[in-house]
Amino acid sequence: MSPASGVALLGSTGSIGTSCLDVIRHLGGRLRVTGLAAWQNRELLSEQASEFRPEWVVLGSDEVALPAVSSGIRCYRGFAALDELIRHPETGTVVCAMVGAAGLPAAWAAVDAGKRVALANKESLVVAGGLLMQRASETGAQVIPVDSEHSAIFQCLQSGRRGEVRRVILTASGGPFRGWSREQMSGVTPAMALQHPTWRMGPKITVDSATMMNKALEIIEARWLFGLSREQLAVCVHPQSLVHSLVEYEDGSVIAQMSPPDMRLPIQYALTYPERVSGPTKRTDWSIPQTLQLLPPDFEAFPALRLGFEVAASGGTCGAVLNAANEVAVERFLQGKLDFLCITRLVQDILGHHNYDSVPTLQQLTAVDNWAREEARRWKS
Repeated sequence: MSPASGVALLGSTGSIGTSCLDVIRHLGGRLRVTGLAAWQNRELLSEQASEFRPEWVVLGSDEVALPAVSSGIRCYRGFAALDELIRHPETGTVVCAMVGAAGLPAAWAAVDAGKRVALANKESLVVAGGLLMQRASETGAQVIPVDSEHSAIFQCLQSGRRGEVRRVILTASGGPFRGWSREQMSGVTPAMALQHPTWRMGPKITVDSATMMNKALEIIEARWLFGLSREQLAVCVHPQSLVHSLVEYEDGSVIAQMSPPDMRLPIQYALTYPERVSGPTKRTDWSIPQTLQLLPPDFEAFPALRLGFEVAASGGTCGAVLNAANEVAVERFLQGKLDFLCITRLVQDILGHHNYDSVPTLQQLTAVDNWAREEARRWKS
């Protein structure tokens, strides 16, 4: 890690973005912020620019004024400027922390430019994982996951050869409705779904955790990120959120990564890899008793999990359809226009009647994404 390593942070005003800046702040001069990008929170973006003094600031939305920034900081709008920031020679690491499928063009640009990509935007891999990882192998881009589960897998895989991996087990907290039946969940409101017991996250990912669609997305993400088959993927429920994932090897050994539930740790690991340095996160207190529960998931109560495994096995256009339909379904739920239990039903219905293509291009994935969103907006229970 060079002291002058330039970091372009895309999605700087979101949950991952602000945590990333907290890590960079703690690391002092080890990392240099070359660019900040956000969609529309111009006030926070302006504050961040004042503190971190990037060369570039990029705002995505056309509906708000450009942020006020100090002299010497270039302020732009739109994807062309974002693409230039990503490909700039001073940018060594691109943190992709934008939410949803909208982050795919930026992730593609970073991989295409051969950058180190700290990838927090799981939707990029869900939608176009095969194409993205193939392009990374061609350009030499280094994709390091920021999701806590995938960071854990990445770390556990350092303990053996890829050909020796028998299974990868992603852990799930179970969300706020762990142990609930479908009947109990029939009256869930947005306010209830946004109360996660462990993690502090944005509203979309918090609802995904409540439906366990987030784990479905992570299953698909792991399939592409690590080149795994459906048979090599498993999920267990771990309410304490201390074990973030496990890797089982052919000899029966299981390597787990454990740490307190704090997103700043996987963010820091992605920024400083292969080094490990002191960070801002708390440490586990081993002087007090620790309880670790690893439980089988309830596929009946949370059918989104089964969808995740099915889409991981099918590939092709399925990931784009699942992701797009889910984004719209969650938006409708948060607006009070869709029942909680209908989120997964909507996604399943649209997956079931789309025109499947096993080897789509990026253009085809964009088209099927648009189609699935329109279908999801029209869907009625």
